[in-house]
Amino acid sequence: MQILTIHLPIKTKGHTDIIDITHKVQDELDKRKLNHGQVTLFVPGSTGAFTTMEYEPNLSVDIKRAFEKIAPEDADYAHHLTWGDHNGHSHVRASLLGPSITVPFENKKLTLGTWQQIVFIDFDTSSRNRNIILQIMGA
Repeated sequence: MQILTIHLPIKTKGHTDIIDITHKVQDELDKRKLNHGQVTLFVPGSTGAFTTMEYEPNLSVDIKRAFEKIAPEDADYAHHLTWGDHNGHSHVRASLLGPSITVPFENKKLTLGTWQQIVFIDFDTSSRNRNIILQIMGA
């Protein structure tokens, strides 16, 4: 069993920016001599998160609308009193999804469904340079 750690830099726009990173993850798998195992993605920070979805423009709109209902940007968050940065909604939204995701792979291919992609969502209030940590474990 091998364990590899790779850093994937990505630039985001913030404001529930949904970014398909499936191809980046698969590209890293393609470079390796591992046939089966799992990949884990992790974002350092508390305003970004991972999930899977059918990555298409209208579903992205629906997801943004859903998060606006669950944790509205203009709500009064106690977190605002701590730092005054007015991104309480960003922290709440990211906490609901979580900072990591694990996906198995077989025969060097991610075992995602036909319409399923890995996405990173940046909930913060401005653009960011994120450093995604990709860990590949396999044989």
